[in-house]
Amino acid sequence: MHERVIPGTIPFLFNEPGFLNPPMKSTHRRAARNGKPLRQVAALPFRLTEAGEIEVLVLTSRETRRFILPKGWIGRRHKAWRSAAQEAREEAGVIGKVKRKPIGRYIYWKRLSDHFALVEVDVYPLKVQKHLKRWPERRQRFRRWLPISDAVLLIDEPQLHQLIESFADESSIASAKGS
Repeated sequence: MHERVIPGTIPFLFNEPGFLNPPMKSTHRRAARNGKPLRQVAALPFRLTEAGEIEVLVLTSRETRRFILPKGWIGRRHKAWRSAAQEAREEAGVIGKVKRKPIGRYIYWKRLSDHFALVEVDVYPLKVQKHLKRWPERRQRFRRWLPISDAVLLIDEPQLHQLIESFADESSIASAKGS
């Protein structure tokens, strides 16, 4: 049976198993139950405008539609920075040059099917070089380029605000020294 799609909306299949709370790997479930923080990585996709201002690409989460950065679990055989770049490609449809060192870490509570788990997220800057026309989650999320001041207003995590603002400050100083 097909669901009716209203023009101008994004179709969601909420009745698919695991859509709202996708199954977690057993190691993540074990760590969450033991009270240990889980580990994720996030990309901070950014670009410079013609005026030299930094813009950040934010996107909506699939379930709650809050504004977030692309983030996810560290791939089994990947370095953390490569996993962050992979999340940016899959969730936001962007490819670029990712820094190998995180600019910092923030903490949030992840809603699981039966409880909340504490998650520590390392954030890796990614200078966007290409926008993909097609990417895996293009129909599940909205994405927007925003100035730093607007992006921090829309993102809920206060520690992430600080990371983004300090990244912008450091990038401004670095570009001023380079000119």
